Amino acid sequence: MTNVAPGAPSSDPSGHLLPAGEKGSVDVAVFPFSPRGEGARKADEGAPGATKIIKQDIRKHRTNKTDQARTLRRNETEEEYHLWSDLRARRLNGYKFARQVPLGPFIVDFLCREQRLIVEVDGFQHADSASDQRRTEWRNVNGYSILRFWNREISRERRSVLETILAALQGRIEASSDLLGFYSPAKSTDKNGE
Repeated sequence: MTNVAPGAPSSDPSGHLLPAGEKGSVDVAVFPFSPRGEGARKADEGAPGATKIIKQDIRKHRTNKTDQARTLRRNETEEEYHLWSDLRARRLNGYKFARQVPLGPFIVDFLCREQRLIVEVDGFQHADSASDQRRTEWRNVNGYSILRFWNREISRERRSVLETILAALQGRIEASSDLLGFYSPAKSTDKNGE
């Protein structure tokens, strides 16, 4: 049996990441994501000058989106299939994911509701897409962080993709110019550049 460094993910023979400790060991006070967005939190606390923006109920049932999500689940891409095999049934350190989930007016590829993290698998048709940028902004305003991966990353570097997802879930990464595929509401709502 090999020794694994504390806090480092280990791997079983099938290649799935397994817990190396308690997933709840991340200090919530230093978690870099804002679960509902910084503005809503400040308004809830009664900060002077903070206004609470009332948003539409993103959990509202939309029959057409539910049907569309079911169709997307039946017609998943090969990359989505492989990533789902690693995320389903709490296989990634016990975090629960759902796939092809209606969220407001959109459908997301993978969603960890507990950590408000969306994982999107994109093909070449999404390169420099203005509609993707609008979706990302809407999701950030509603308190979700988004990780985007290209299909080829899932095919060629799945272990690295899983480690990146795990780092986002555990609060070990933040939005930066180095990681262009990660969008966090805490970063997107920062107007002072700090």
